[in-house]
Amino acid sequence: MPADTVSVTGWGRTAPTTARLIRPRTYEEAALAVRDCGARGGIARGLGRAYGDAAQNAGGAVLDMTGLDRVHAIDADGGTVLCDAGVSLHRLMEVLLPLGWFVPVTPGTRYVTVGGAIGADIHGKNHHVSGSFSRHVLSLELLTADGQVRTVVPGTPLFDATAGGMGLTGVILTATIRLLPVETSLMRVDTERAGDLDDLMARLAATDHHYRYSVAWIDLLARGTATGRAVLTRGDHAPLAALPRRSRARREPLSFRTARLPAAPAFVPEGLLSRTTVGLFNELWYRKAPRARTGQLQRISTFFHPLDGVPHWNRVYGRSGFVQYQFVVGHGQEDALRRIVRRISERRCPSFLAVLKRFGEADPGWLSFPVPGWTLALDIPAALPGLGGFLDELDEEVAGAGGRVYLAKDSRLRPELLAAMYPRLDDFRALRAELDPRGVFTSDLSRRLHL
Repeated sequence: MPADTVSVTGWGRTAPTTARLIRPRTYEEAALAVRDCGARGGIARGLGRAYGDAAQNAGGAVLDMTGLDRVHAIDADGGTVLCDAGVSLHRLMEVLLPLGWFVPVTPGTRYVTVGGAIGADIHGKNHHVSGSFSRHVLSLELLTADGQVRTVVPGTPLFDATAGGMGLTGVILTATIRLLPVETSLMRVDTERAGDLDDLMARLAATDHHYRYSVAWIDLLARGTATGRAVLTRGDHAPLAALPRRSRARREPLSFRTARLPAAPAFVPEGLLSRTTVGLFNELWYRKAPRARTGQLQRISTFFHPLDGVPHWNRVYGRSGFVQYQFVVGHGQEDALRRIVRRISERRCPSFLAVLKRFGEADPGWLSFPVPGWTLALDIPAALPGLGGFLDELDEEVAGAGGRVYLAKDSRLRPELLAAMYPRLDDFRALRAELDPRGVFTSDLSRRLHL
């Protein structure tokens, strides 16, 4: 198996560490890599879209699973797919859309693997309707520390520990996933502006149930009466009847097309995303959005994954990288959300990728992130002075409101807050100790948070 000693980092590029990168091409090679990963253990890695240190392992082994990328079987009548864990959501869309099926849940990038989607229990704009990704997994094959390959199904402790378990229960080899039927590869989208945070939350609470997908971009630099002003975008898969007659879209309704812009440059000067530049961008973005527009047809890639059109967009934050901070607070904790948004606004955090969504029913994974309530995600340049202390204060606020931060995006949470945020943490630790007593599966994240 190819193996190199390399510097590995998350998508935020904030805390690189050195590891032995192993690239298995078969299940047998994956088992050998786990057996021989050494005293510092190993962790599976997909396409590297976890923002923090979840798929890093300083001084140990990292298993690049993208070589296991076969789609084994598609049930085009029943709507299921069996595939390797290294298959990307992008590849699934290429294969499945022409057959009239779509992945049940997609995050803001389609360049994540199925194994990563389960390990992080990813969510999308449709959590209030569909839950997280693992809710649609019918079964998976898991390579555990003892070398066994176990078939794991929902409703079992091992499934609940693996869904959202950040790769710490074993290496996912395959998964069978239930799909979503669609008539076209276009989205029918409604867009409107909200004048402030209360206006936004009222619109979401009143009408979210009419849409499968819903998300709001928030201007976190706006202050005063405009604090929390936003652009709300919601939609659903367009039916065939919504496509214009005699159009290319009508002739090829299930064609999957994506746009691609030039890649971000390898070297970007520090401070490019300052309060001034981000403030100007936010003002223009808010003003150009329609006050109210209904029924616009958009490509799937435009609606779900606009940043995927810019390869290596994470470089625009410069050498220091950025911190992705995402938290959730439950229904009834709207005042906590208001306080946090106000504090971010007053702190003048230069974030132009800030989104608010509503979560639906909690998912069964012991370390799954979503709980019913409100989730806010924002990107902040890591070089912002005093950022660490400020986010520590926000963590305290989130924990005090019964909320939690998302481990797949975290790079700096203090371990003493983890148990307050994730009440099934002791169950996870106990099962992991029983399943993997030697700590074969480990990561920078697991060491930092004592998982």
